[in-house]
Amino acid sequence: MKLLRLLANLGYGSRKEVAWLFREGRVTDLDGEVLYADDRVPHGQVRLDGEPLDPAPGLVLMLHKPVGYTCSTRDPGRVIYDLLPPRFRLRSPILSSVGRLDRETSGLLLMTDDGQLLHRIVSPKAAVAKTYAAALAEDLRGDEAASFASGTLMLDGEDTPLAPAQLEVTGPRSARLTLTEGRYHQVRRMFAAVGNHVEALHRPQVGALTLGDLPEGAWRLLGEADLARVFSEA
Repeated sequence: MKLLRLLANLGYGSRKEVAWLFREGRVTDLDGEVLYADDRVPHGQVRLDGEPLDPAPGLVLMLHKPVGYTCSTRDPGRVIYDLLPPRFRLRSPILSSVGRLDRETSGLLLMTDDGQLLHRIVSPKAAVAKTYAAALAEDLRGDEAASFASGTLMLDGEDTPLAPAQLEVTGPRSARLTLTEGRYHQVRRMFAAVGNHVEALHRPQVGALTLGDLPEGAWRLLGEADLARVFSEA
């Protein structure tokens, strides 16, 4: 791929804007030699203003999403892209969230520009486990775990039962719920179905991948070992 197209696809600007970067001599190789728009040089050997380029296509990252941010590119409020380098919003292929966390849910959110990987993770066949920590408005009754694990629980407005999910009680009004589906507001609707209300919701884990010590609002790139954990059992 010609460098002009590469930099434009990475979000450094329109082709016209990127062309100016080359005219100003700001794009160089590892030795500081000036590169040109039509050159074809491996991604890792290109520097812009002396700095490595953003990650190549195939980027996968983990974001610790705070409450108050929407998984959208267009929203009048705060969006997850506000937490990333501005160029990431302009990448081609587009950088998308892998599934969604609603505005009032915090936690681990995967993002990638690899469409095949995205569909592999969200596919029902993959049955990737997602673990949530829920703070509830009412005391747990004691029968919720059996109800969620039964494979017969129906959500309001739907005509197919939920797949079995695992509930771990962590307090009178708190629990960890691990599920393998991704229906709309599923965790909140599950607790509503058993007469409770979720007051706060956080996702600390996808598969066997956890947030670890990643601060709220921060992100990091994922490698092959991280991706393997996504597809491992929680």
